[in-house]
Amino acid sequence: MVKKPSGKNKKRYQNRDYIRKNDKIRAREIRVIGPDGGMLGVMPPEEALKIAKSHHLDLVEVASKAMPPVCRILEFGKYKYELSKQKRNKEKTSKRVKEAKFRPRIEEHDYITKLRRSEKFLHQGNKLKITLMFRGREMEHKDLGMNLVKQAIKDLVGVGKADDTPKLNGRFIIVSLSPLPQHQRVLKYNSLDEIDGEDEEDDSSEDFEEEESEETSDSEK
Repeated sequence: MVKKPSGKNKKRYQNRDYIRKNDKIRAREIRVIGPDGGMLGVMPPEEALKIAKSHHLDLVEVASKAMPPVCRILEFGKYKYELSKQKRNKEKTSKRVKEAKFRPRIEEHDYITKLRRSEKFLHQGNKLKITLMFRGREMEHKDLGMNLVKQAIKDLVGVGKADDTPKLNGRFIIVSLSPLPQHQRVLKYNSLDEIDGEDEEDDSSEDFEEEESEETSDSEK
């Protein structure tokens, strides 16, 4: 029977960032990936640990929920560094939100231009906020604005999906889009060469800007 961790060890096991390695791996059998990336098969962790030590490397659990758990033979310090780097990049990306501003009676050319920029930003893995603003008597045609926003969501379906249904807030219709997983993104208004050849910071304009908070649109009322 495996002894349950207590005290400091219990907190460590409850830590979602904790990674089991070497003699801390508790499964009876594990699926092992060798130091060269090749599959070594299913074996007891003790046997895999002997192989790891023969290469002067560590046995690290990389997929604890798999059946059986998956472990790799690698340099643990380097592995932790790569995980930390990926986490920082993900946090940095998740905080960036671009705002695309539309008008109810936008011209077709301007509409396509905004979709092209919106698609590019979502394809780069960033969130997007679509804002449509009514002025004066345009408020009498709220359905027109709502339909336009819904059409934009539909046109961007290849790279992102709406987090919720569009909402009318005063003179604004607002909806946020999150990027699809990278392997699911399909471009419609751009080419990969165009996106790879452009800098993310080049998309700065009064109608397409990066925002620092969710209050950007309210400041324009």
